[in-house]
Amino acid sequence: MTKLENPSPAGTSTDPRHVILGRDGQNQPFTLDLPELLATRLLVQGNSGSGKSHLLRRLLEQTAAMVQQVVIDPEGDFTSLAKRYGHVTIDAHAYSEKDLQAAARRARAHRVSVVLNLEHCEVESQIRLAGTFLNGLFDMPRACWFPALVVVDEAQLFAPTAGGDTSEEARRLSLGAMTNLMCRGRKRGLAGVIATQRLAKLAKNVAAEASNFLMGRTFLDIDMVRAADLLGMDRRTAEAFRDLARGQFMGLGPALSRRPVMVTIGSVVTASQSTAPTLLPLRERSLSAEELHALVLAAPSGAPAPAQDQQGQGSLLVPPSDTATWEGERFEKATPPDLNAQLDAYIQQRAPGPTEQEHPAELPPQELWQEVENLLDDPQTRFWDTPANLHQAFTMALRLQGHHHAIPALDDFKLLLDQVRSGISHEGHKQPPWQAITAKAMKIAPECQGLFLFLAHAAMTGAPCPPDDKLAEIYGTLSQRRARQQLDHLDQAGLIVVDESAGKRTVALVGTDWRTS
Repeated sequence: MTKLENPSPAGTSTDPRHVILGRDGQNQPFTLDLPELLATRLLVQGNSGSGKSHLLRRLLEQTAAMVQQVVIDPEGDFTSLAKRYGHVTIDAHAYSEKDLQAAARRARAHRVSVVLNLEHCEVESQIRLAGTFLNGLFDMPRACWFPALVVVDEAQLFAPTAGGDTSEEARRLSLGAMTNLMCRGRKRGLAGVIATQRLAKLAKNVAAEASNFLMGRTFLDIDMVRAADLLGMDRRTAEAFRDLARGQFMGLGPALSRRPVMVTIGSVVTASQSTAPTLLPLRERSLSAEELHALVLAAPSGAPAPAQDQQGQGSLLVPPSDTATWEGERFEKATPPDLNAQLDAYIQQRAPGPTEQEHPAELPPQELWQEVENLLDDPQTRFWDTPANLHQAFTMALRLQGHHHAIPALDDFKLLLDQVRSGISHEGHKQPPWQAITAKAMKIAPECQGLFLFLAHAAMTGAPCPPDDKLAEIYGTLSQRRARQQLDHLDQAGLIVVDESAGKRTVALVGTDWRTS
């Protein structure tokens, strides 16, 4: 740790290699070695209210003029950096995944500091969009490997230890992007700075790649013990983490200090968009109990007359979906344009033409099957793209042909996609034996259905059992080990029987005489 005896009045180091995070236990400036941080990464941990976001803001403000910054912001806390430091704020809900990936690549190529604001997205969308954006940063040519700080707040959301309520597809996308950032990002100039509320919820292969640690207040025993282990502290002293005040952290690492040191984070210039909870007395209102009861339980349908508060200003009822009201002020909500809705409106307004007469709104199942086969004709899009992206492309193709009433839902499209990918024909999939296989597939996890159907068709036709690399391609991953785990899972579930005797693998389908060669 380097100590500066004469820090600048603004609290910024005069040495471009070092930035002042705050004060240590002896009230001396506590500095961070920025070049070392770029090479060794940083992990910040602390319970809600411990000051993690304040620490990240201090770090971003102190390094804004020194290095490119990319902030993955799930709560919209860091958008205030844009006005003072020139960061570009990207409201993720207004863009598609491909747009975000392209934006990430342009920001990387032109060294533009950005804040990816995920505040208005649902949890699964946050995970998917953050993973897509991080992959865009990562997949760049060597000429664009400029140094950049990549700050990820609430990292346990994007790199969880286990699957939650979100889809396995989204979790794998985000976890893979976070693993690339922390494990392989250094050679590409990407320095991960991740913050989490609980170490126990953060994937170990992501947390283990950080060499610098700032551990804040925590109360759960498992988190205190793990934090003490990372800092090389005696487990008997782990309870000290309960005594840390808001904004106090124990720091250790090559960019911070060779021994654990307590640091109190300094002040910041910009303010968070969120506010801490404070006591606020209720406003007195002139409404009676009956009027309040009618106000709260007003019927959702219709257009009830707005109730006025004691000052006679504004509506207290829920406003229409395109507006919002707060303390008497009404404002328009920002709603991104819906390209599909615009296309539907265009199709409905224009007069029917010869093309529409040739292509009725409802497609026969065989033609729908053929459309999916056409979509997968390109070898580059056969397995690499996600079902959600393929559904979007499929939807657009049908809309342009005038079949906007024939578009299947995403779940139905996924099953249709897995059927076509398995190799079964449209006529063959209607036969009773295959219908029984389809019924079994619909009872297992969605991410395993495609692999099961592919193996079922291979066994039905007596084709060779696919090798591990082909299994990984079918499952939609680059990890052969993970694909093999899914094969074992299907075996343990009693759906298939895997025989690897004599050094060769065959797969037999339970309940049938089908077997791969």
